[in-house]
Amino acid sequence: MVEKSRIIEEYEINPYTMLIMPIEYGTRTYTEIHEGNETLVSPFKPFEIIKKSCEFFGSSYQGRKDGTKRLTGITHKAPIIVDPHSSIYLFPTTSPAKSECIWISHDHVLSYTKLNTKEINVTFRNRRSLSLPMSFASFEAQMMRTAMLRINFQHRILNADRKSPSQNFAAYPGRASEHVPVYAWGQKTSGEDV
Repeated sequence: MVEKSRIIEEYEINPYTMLIMPIEYGTRTYTEIHEGNETLVSPFKPFEIIKKSCEFFGSSYQGRKDGTKRLTGITHKAPIIVDPHSSIYLFPTTSPAKSECIWISHDHVLSYTKLNTKEINVTFRNRRSLSLPMSFASFEAQMMRTAMLRINFQHRILNADRKSPSQNFAAYPGRASEHVPVYAWGQKTSGEDV
């Protein structure tokens, strides 16, 4: 059962965030946040929450967007990694500069179906469903682009791990390019004291 909306002052996107979307509140644009079975309302615009959340996790929005471009080549309606450590990947439904842009968590989408040419129904992992103003083809493309970002990022991490020096070596403090073996105190090698 969906609870009544409650207004909050501060919000950072987290692993439970399913979607953030703009809502009109008088003459201002606020954000409706769907998190589990709870609906929250923030007095900030969705893009402001996105930017603040990126900064909360140690990067700027532009830095996250540049990372997506480097990993995938995507520049238009680019998905972003809000936090790589907790695998928070979000994608926009339109250009983030547009006031009607909705941000969706890739990880929470269970399924989606076409309602008409300009609207889809998205079912999230907690079985909650929402109708969104987006074509089926556009939503599917955003899901695939975000999946590509996830895969490319994970491959980058795996390749970095493979290239790292063996754990049996430590960088010599005066020369970053040299490595010397690490030995336990009292061990001997080649007949010399260590």
